[in-house]
Amino acid sequence: MLSTLPFGYMFLVVMMSGTLFSISSIHWLGIWAGLEINLIGFLPMLVYQKSISESESAVKYFIVQALGSSLLMFGSLVSYSGSFTWDMYNDSWSWSVLGLIAVISGLCIKLGLFPFHYWLPGVMAGLPWLSCLVLATWQKIAPLFLMLNLFDLGQCYWLAVYLCLASAGSSLIGGVGGMNQTQIRALLAYSSIGHLGWIMFAIMHGEWVMKTYFGIYVLISICMFLGLWYSDSGLMKNLDSLKNLGFAQMAVMLLFLSLGGLPPLLGFVSKWLVIMIGTSNSYLLFLLALMLGSLMSLFYYLSLFFSMVLSNLKKENLVKLHSKENVMIPGIILINVIGGIAILLSNTMSSL
Repeated sequence: MLSTLPFGYMFLVVMMSGTLFSISSIHWLGIWAGLEINLIGFLPMLVYQKSISESESAVKYFIVQALGSSLLMFGSLVSYSGSFTWDMYNDSWSWSVLGLIAVISGLCIKLGLFPFHYWLPGVMAGLPWLSCLVLATWQKIAPLFLMLNLFDLGQCYWLAVYLCLASAGSSLIGGVGGMNQTQIRALLAYSSIGHLGWIMFAIMHGEWVMKTYFGIYVLISICMFLGLWYSDSGLMKNLDSLKNLGFAQMAVMLLFLSLGGLPPLLGFVSKWLVIMIGTSNSYLLFLLALMLGSLMSLFYYLSLFFSMVLSNLKKENLVKLHSKENVMIPGIILINVIGGIAILLSNTMSSL
């Protein structure tokens, strides 16, 4: 992605600077400007590619992000027009329901959260692996932290209900949509939508819960996308190709199971943390919807995993390690070891 652009690393720095500027600002004008700088830095990485599908995804991404920024600007103007200040910590925003709805909708569009999830699978399906990694991880940082600040400032009933509905809907959409996919990129997009639902539900219970879940998701995603990038030889365009390959694809499937939340992998630890925190309040119905969506995703991953294993055993394929596949071994060890240690530490802390 970066090697094909003469100024690729400059665009990467601009993108990261926009995110840091946005989450560091206390004024809505600075927040909006940081998001636009981030968009300006990320778009050249998508547009200047050789494939037509990647340019098409870049145009879709630009239109959707422009819509989200417009709603964010409109909501902030409506909420803060009476106080003549754009200070985020001003209490006047809570008096305007229309402005609050516009701001929340703009952030949900930028995140790809339910009910504004429609654009994420189509955009991610046409991007290369590294662009997918940036879209699924770094591009979520600024909207997530802004949503966290809004919830900490508001603490109103309707905002909590909206976040609960958005989190439950995202988890269910991620489970149902993933069961009908045959492309890996689209499947990972629906997985990202499902995890966003869990992150939104974690926001309601504390900043440390959200940061822990998001950190674990980023770690698994980095191992997943880098593994797919290194092992992509033109044969892994869809899920059917996974059944005829060897060790690298077995490692990818193990990372899929970790994303699905199979114990004792690392992805289960984050979901278990949210479940333990969520059972202490009255949002049990929404927590059940989150678990149902995660169960559907895990069912699909398990069926695909067993199908691949049985097909390899039937053909008596010998698993051989190649030089490109050796990069998958640290990812597998990292997911299993850290996941097991985290579960043991959680059991120890809960028993004390």
